[in-house]
Amino acid sequence: MKRIHVMAAVIRNAAGQILIAKRPDDAHQGGLWEFPGGKLEAGEDRATGLCRELLEELGISVTQARPLIDIRHDYPDKSVRLDVWLVTGFNGEAHGAEGQPVCWVAPSELGKYSFPAANAPIVQAAQLPERYLITPDVADEGVLFAGLERAYESGIRLVQLRQTLLAEREYQALAERVLARFGGQFDWLLKGNEPPEYPGVGWHLTARQLRELSVNDGFAAAGRSYPDEPASLGRSALQARSRGSWLAASCHNAEELLLAEKLGVDFVTLSPVLPTPSHPDAAGLGWEAAQALIGSINKPVYLLGGMSPERLSEAFDAGAQGIAGIRGLWCSPNQAQNSE
Repeated sequence: MKRIHVMAAVIRNAAGQILIAKRPDDAHQGGLWEFPGGKLEAGEDRATGLCRELLEELGISVTQARPLIDIRHDYPDKSVRLDVWLVTGFNGEAHGAEGQPVCWVAPSELGKYSFPAANAPIVQAAQLPERYLITPDVADEGVLFAGLERAYESGIRLVQLRQTLLAEREYQALAERVLARFGGQFDWLLKGNEPPEYPGVGWHLTARQLRELSVNDGFAAAGRSYPDEPASLGRSALQARSRGSWLAASCHNAEELLLAEKLGVDFVTLSPVLPTPSHPDAAGLGWEAAQALIGSINKPVYLLGGMSPERLSEAFDAGAQGIAGIRGLWCSPNQAQNSE
């Protein structure tokens, strides 16, 4: 089978906008928008190939870039690898050096443009941050609110409200108060048996919910696409997805990653990568196994378990979107004082 390695770039300028380019009308999937890039030449280093393509296509010289997401598609006659990098530093003024239209777009506006289907995970990765905070169990609401204030000040923008000690009704009441106070400051994901009713608020599925879906539908074992008439949980998940909010899932192995991909989630957490104080006896996946699992799914993956901001570069090297964490990302009052 013919193997094609394509380099692509999510180019972000100082204003946080993303550069996209329009494919020629007479090209394959012509008229659609795409992320700039091109084929890697034989024997060419990945970073070198990326820099060459962007200089040829856009007239810019890359000064800062890192891997973002690796996507693989197998066709009857060829296998295509989309090797996508995030470019945050460059010299020159980006323009369509080959005559192609280009434009700078806010990440939140990417969904308004038509991309090839294979680019969907890239659009998701371009919109997601590199840190995903999961709130710890906090009995004192004032402590929770103060911690969220510190998280916002530290640049956290994606948050899962996780409070395992509360009953469902208590959790929902807390969620209402949290959203009333912090709704516009973060992209939120909630837990629960049903998708959130709040506009723009996402839903994070548990591994149990993914497995329940597979039992109800049987599609995982059969290896088939998601059915036209999914079970109740499947309908709820698709309803949450259609609201324009994030749909995520917790995964721990290859089977759960397959379930999440077939359901069509936007991103997943993969854990545990390393041993954690809360689960000292639980063996972590380790970096090598985590990297292999990330390569099995065409979705952004946050690594969870023993993660901290100091581990971000290792997460990127493994192919992850970034890190997720409770202790590693939650800043306590003592930590805040020590950093001042």
